Amino acid sequence: MAPTVPLAVLALVALVAPGLGVAPGCDYPPHRWCSSRDTAVACQVESRCPSLPRPAAAPVELSLFYESLCPACREFLVLELFPTWLLLPEEMLNITLVPYGNAQERNVSGKWDFQCQHGPEECLGNMMEACLMHEAKNFSTYFAVIFCLESGSSVTKNLEACLQIYAPEVDSGRISACVQGDTGMALMHHNAQLTEALDPPHQYVPWITINGKHTDELQAQAEASLLGLVCHLYQGEKPEVCGGSKAPKIPSGCRR
Repeated sequence: MAPTVPLAVLALVALVAPGLGVAPGCDYPPHRWCSSRDTAVACQVESRCPSLPRPAAAPVELSLFYESLCPACREFLVLELFPTWLLLPEEMLNITLVPYGNAQERNVSGKWDFQCQHGPEECLGNMMEACLMHEAKNFSTYFAVIFCLESGSSVTKNLEACLQIYAPEVDSGRISACVQGDTGMALMHHNAQLTEALDPPHQYVPWITINGKHTDELQAQAEASLLGLVCHLYQGEKPEVCGGSKAPKIPSGCRR
């Protein structure tokens, strides 16, 4: 008994074949035209193959320029950014954290010296988080620890406790060595360069860029409901959590 040809394929053949011929480069029989995306593209019938998986969409790219002791930075990271990251599939949101903010750097006898808006402790907190990122490398690991630091009573005194809870495999000694050595200085200088290269220049922190851009509207939308903004911007298939969400309004940031 001859194999049965699906009705969808027969309809496809009827639509494409009469008078049109086969697309150049299509070396497949009609019953295979919808077998894969590459085949459908080669046979120029992609739009007529509804069962094909949709191509992966690019993630929304978010960069957060912040400083470790700025109250508004801590609130955005803890109340908006971290929960949104937890709720969404990994492929929807790509986050870059740049701890530096409104700091200033200067070269003193060949070494970088940093002055921070909220004092030396903030400089220490910025460098600890930069060194944590450098040592842990995996975003899921270091973001959980940074969330722990920023949501706790002290950003600079809770590293050991946060590592024990969220990343016991990360050696705190290596982070301390980074903070006290040339690597920490180099990381902070790099963050200073990233911050100074912002266009438009940052006027306050937290300073948020979405897909490489910053506007007052994007900043306001991110602060009001980051989950809603990412769900709106993402071009791929959206999860159920994108049905709608409202988060608390974040207070104004730490101005320069």
